[in-house]
Amino acid sequence: MKKVLVISPNFPPINAADMHRIRQSLAYFNDFGWDATVVAVEPRFIEMSEDPLLLETLPARAKIIRIKAFEARTTRKFGLGNSGYRSLYQYYKTCNKLLKNNKFDLVYFSTTAFPVMVLGRIWKRKFKVPYIIDMQDPWRNDFYLDKPKNERPPKFWLAYHMDKYLEAFAMKKVDGIISVSAGYPKMLMERYSNIKAEDCTVIPFGGAGIDFEVLDKVTISNKLFKSDDGNLHLVYIGRGGHDMQLALSAIFSGLAQGIEENRSLFEKLKLYFVGTSYAADGQGVKTVEPIAKKYDVGSQVVEITDRLPYFEAMRVLKDADLLIIPGSTDTNYTASKLYPYILSKRPLIAVFNQNSSVVDILEATGAGSFVSFSNDDDPNILGKRFLQTLTEELAKIPYSPDTNWEAFEPYSAREATRKQVLFFEKILNK
Repeated sequence: MKKVLVISPNFPPINAADMHRIRQSLAYFNDFGWDATVVAVEPRFIEMSEDPLLLETLPARAKIIRIKAFEARTTRKFGLGNSGYRSLYQYYKTCNKLLKNNKFDLVYFSTTAFPVMVLGRIWKRKFKVPYIIDMQDPWRNDFYLDKPKNERPPKFWLAYHMDKYLEAFAMKKVDGIISVSAGYPKMLMERYSNIKAEDCTVIPFGGAGIDFEVLDKVTISNKLFKSDDGNLHLVYIGRGGHDMQLALSAIFSGLAQGIEENRSLFEKLKLYFVGTSYAADGQGVKTVEPIAKKYDVGSQVVEITDRLPYFEAMRVLKDADLLIIPGSTDTNYTASKLYPYILSKRPLIAVFNQNSSVVDILEATGAGSFVSFSNDDDPNILGKRFLQTLTEELAKIPYSPDTNWEAFEPYSAREATRKQVLFFEKILNK
């Protein structure tokens, strides 16, 4: 059986978006002939919320090694709050021993704590072991270069130039790229001549039915709303950001137009946007409510920047009357939370760029409705299209979508793991 060393700093019980690929894959790696060892940072050093129930989704045989990291309150004085920087030394020290004393066939970085990825090149030179990088988000992000200063993340220029250097260091010797979107490998191939098309593969996150099996076994309350309060509850759980401004404008413009046409119906709608910021709890900046206020529907919109515990979020999805998913103007963006939305078996509307894989998946599975856009669309015209779709959905609820589960199987966690393993072996055979 081949052995893979997996680098995933933010791991259960940490409730982070970037750990789900590995969390879901651990149950299936052995089935496909691979033995995985995960090295993760101890939860007390990660500034993210925890959900202990996430541990219930891991197989009993899972091999997880926990390491320490430098305290954020100390490193932040030097502008280094990212867990990737804070755990870099500890990863180097721990994995040097692992690689020296064990025969690993591959090192696999699956994280958005990007700085740790530079270790792949160091370990490759030192231990002759190839490494694969899983690109779930942009590392060096050029998206904000032409944006106004007020739309850029804090300390953008410092972060950008550090990311630019470190990304180049890691990518110039990488053996393979796994990505959630075709746009990321394309971008990397344009930047780095050593990365070829055959060195890349696109594997979106899979859908893990076990999450809802665990949810059904426990009692978790929905603290956001009461299902019998006379309102219709529309829910989005996921990040916000300025790149979603067009989709959000369409949603709120459509809602405002709906109120004008049928006040008694559309004033019953309460929209909840939860976990919209990656910042530590209590420190997130709202990016959704300001847009809602612009369209005079702020009284019907609640934005909570803090992330909910994972299974509490799943409960909110299950209790919603309708799910809504705004998409990004970045055509490379794929909403990894789409699969839990589908598995919740609730009505949903996605507002996404026409080139996004989300549109293709919803068309194939019939799991929900969508409103597609191009980035130069007028938000008010797009809002009319959203209103039409919203009105059609409201007329049908309560109901469960007639999802084609056979068509959904290619998006399952098991199938996603099989694809990863096939790519591992392809890279090794090079």
